[in-house]
Amino acid sequence: METASIDALIMEGEVIEALRACYDPEIPINIYDLGLIYEVSVAPAGAVAIKMTLTAPSCPAAQLLPQEVASRVRAVPGVTAARVDVVWDPPWDPSKMSDVAKLQLGML
Repeated sequence: METASIDALIMEGEVIEALRACYDPEIPINIYDLGLIYEVSVAPAGAVAIKMTLTAPSCPAAQLLPQEVASRVRAVPGVTAARVDVVWDPPWDPSKMSDVAKLQLGML
């Protein structure tokens, strides 16, 4: 594996940890374990692209949460840019939550 790929994998892990510091305001679970993050892509130059969704289109955090995600991702060392795209397909549902999130919510 080449160094750029290893660096991108390391950075992806650091980005995911940063995403675990973001919480949905209505559900006390971080957005990564809640299943709101659909894709994290790290380019060799350090640009990060995130595809995420919200629990519902009428989510009160629809404007603020993507901005918080971009801000936290930009704070990761080595990240040169962060783009967050909110997508609605596939729609979020509780099956997208991690086992950790389900356990925290008493669903396991």
